Amino acid sequence: MTQLRIQALSAGYGARAVLRNASAGPMPEGAVTALLGPNGSGKSTLLKTLAGLHPVMQGAILLDGEDLANASPARRAECAMYMPQALPKGVHMTVFESVLVAARSGRHGQPGHALMENAMAVINELGIAPLASRHLDELSGGQKQLASLAQALVRRPRLLLLDEPLSALDLNYQFHVMDVLRRQTRLHRLITLVVLHDLNIALRHADHALLLHAGVIEAEGLPRDVVTPDTLRRVYRVRARVEHCPQGQAQIHVDGLADRSAS
Repeated sequence: MTQLRIQALSAGYGARAVLRNASAGPMPEGAVTALLGPNGSGKSTLLKTLAGLHPVMQGAILLDGEDLANASPARRAECAMYMPQALPKGVHMTVFESVLVAARSGRHGQPGHALMENAMAVINELGIAPLASRHLDELSGGQKQLASLAQALVRRPRLLLLDEPLSALDLNYQFHVMDVLRRQTRLHRLITLVVLHDLNIALRHADHALLLHAGVIEAEGLPRDVVTPDTLRRVYRVRARVEHCPQGQAQIHVDGLADRSAS
């Protein structure tokens, strides 16, 4: 079984370390890991470092024992697919064409008709078939996010890295995308890491969670063990309860701000 381990990882911008001595894992294939934490905690830096967009200052990124920190850019691109928060602008290509190009880049030697079928299957599963013939530069922000997610999923990378893929989506699509993401991760045995700000979504849809604060991993484990009244107070500085609805789903209820002088 493919696994991802992060060992004593430090990374940042220039000489300034944002992520400090972070260790986590193993994160197994077939599981969605939510990266949680307040703004500026290091979530995006961790994701970009895993994708090879930030150099590693120290530590290791082990994918089945192979240290991706020392891998070539071509090797890193072969293993990992990164979807950023800010998507490219001004690309005059249809949604279907963009997903087909992504499928070709990830499936060398596969027949053309199979690539087209795979591209359309992902588009259908995400519910964006009506957008297939529309150009990317004509889409809304949320529609562009869905098209970008289709491009990422169709490649079926070993490591799928998504930075706030729900930020421009309405409530319906947030639920739908997380449901599709979890199914695709299990079906194709991906290792998926996704930055989320909505903790209730993480509690409902993620299999695993990392909670970051000030560049340090504060907690790791099952979402229900990571998102607790204690960690919400320490990391998010709020007084909150984690309760269960009649259907058994955990939900966060914030009662107020925590006393900043409290430990």
